[in-house]
Amino acid sequence: MPQNTLQVLTDNVDLLKARASKYAVYGVLIAVCAIIIATCLVSYVQHGNVSLSGIIEAQKTNVALWLLDFTPFGFAIWGQYVSSLMAFQAGAMVVDQTNELRAHAAALERRANYEVTHDRLTDLPNQVLLRDRLAQAVQLAQQDRSRMAVLVMDLDQFKDVNDALGREQGDRLLQQVASRLRAAIQDTETVARSGGDEFAVLLPKIRSEEQAVQIAVTIGNALKAAFDLSGSKLDVQASIGISIYPDHGSSADDLLQRAEVAMYTAKQEKVSYIVYESSQEKNSPRRVTLAGELRQALEGDELLLEYQPKLSINNDGNAEVEVLSRWRHPNHGIIPPEEFIPLAERTGLIKLVTSWVLKNVCHQMAEWSSNGMHVGVSVNISAQDLHDQDLYDRVTGLLAANRIEASRLVLEITETSIMLDSERAMSMLHRLAGIGIRISIDDFGTGYSSMAHLSELPVKEIKIDKSFVLGMVDNPKYKKIVRAIIDLGHNLDMQVVAEGVADEWSYRELTALRCDSVQGDYISVPLSAPALAKWIGNAWPARLVENL
Repeated sequence: MPQNTLQVLTDNVDLLKARASKYAVYGVLIAVCAIIIATCLVSYVQHGNVSLSGIIEAQKTNVALWLLDFTPFGFAIWGQYVSSLMAFQAGAMVVDQTNELRAHAAALERRANYEVTHDRLTDLPNQVLLRDRLAQAVQLAQQDRSRMAVLVMDLDQFKDVNDALGREQGDRLLQQVASRLRAAIQDTETVARSGGDEFAVLLPKIRSEEQAVQIAVTIGNALKAAFDLSGSKLDVQASIGISIYPDHGSSADDLLQRAEVAMYTAKQEKVSYIVYESSQEKNSPRRVTLAGELRQALEGDELLLEYQPKLSINNDGNAEVEVLSRWRHPNHGIIPPEEFIPLAERTGLIKLVTSWVLKNVCHQMAEWSSNGMHVGVSVNISAQDLHDQDLYDRVTGLLAANRIEASRLVLEITETSIMLDSERAMSMLHRLAGIGIRISIDDFGTGYSSMAHLSELPVKEIKIDKSFVLGMVDNPKYKKIVRAIIDLGHNLDMQVVAEGVADEWSYRELTALRCDSVQGDYISVPLSAPALAKWIGNAWPARLVENL
């Protein structure tokens, strides 16, 4: 307990004792005065005057005065007793308060020390404690010549959850993820929140790389069940990077950094986990640099658009293309969308990218229309775009300004973007569809949307993910999946487009399965706007159909 607090309590005890003694003295003085007055009255009554001889006589002969003479001694004894009693009680109070203050101070100190090393939201160890335990684990592994591993996990599209549902629901999601990780990981292993939506798992002793991989699989399985946020069911996936001592580093910092590199690689390649390899390092500095340069690229008009045709197998004569964005980087050359779009999503620039794409697409469509080419264009929009309340006004404004029919614009969304906030997503999609814009679900079959959601959405088209189309060549089960998706789409009165058509065999198989349209390098590689105009004029679609 602080010395000044103890001194205050001690001074208070002394003050209580002083007050008790003071009132005892007052009592003695009052008693003495009462004796003098009473003696004088007795002398006056007996002798008719007050004199010294009369006072002495009164004291000798009056029994009542004898009793009164003892009252000062009573007050003195009472004052001493009360003073001692109060001092004893005050002393006990000082001891009790001292112990309470000491216990409170110790609890505050323990809490302060705990908060320095633990995350307040999830109650997991934080970055400070993680690094400390990781350094100890590395030292122990060096001494024992054993192996250890660290896993870094980042939630996919967590920013979309915050944007769509709010920070409070985002925090609840992090707490639920933390609870599942605790349940999935053994007590001997450390689960930490290293910051934001990033978690880390320390495996202090492993037998092999496969054991670390198995933990990553266990974590993935723990996250498979939908999370319940105020009645909304949310599917969450994560990307995990794995680094192992001594294979990938000899210090805590090296292992963490390389696990993060592996995690970003897993996110880029859209897989659940990846073990670190040195070849991944070459992309890490570039990724950081590109993230900082993307805004300048948008302002400097460094992006360009290419268009990949979608061929109608039924030869309905409609020209349809999908727009693909490219980054024309001054130092790195052409950067594909799969490299910079995830960066845009993570840095919050995806809305600016989409706005740029929509603006330039509408201008290009207007130019084509003036030349007699009425081309339908599909544009990919992200979950952040879908939950942006300004999207409707922005799209309708661009269509009106460029005098474009709404039916010629197709907005492609993913199943995951719908599931982030299904009510808000459905509201926005119904508004867009209400003015004639067509809605398409991209990469169908790779997400987690339910049939109930699919039947409620104003969707006109579904696109079979290219992984299923490419897989038909070697795996008969993929062909069954493709057939099932085509039948599902037709039963729901939707057009079905197959992506990734790379050869004639795939085209003929899709034709036999009654797919409506196909898209892929076998039909045409992505083209610039002038090249597309020439391609359409020379080949769309009759000559292609005749040659296939």
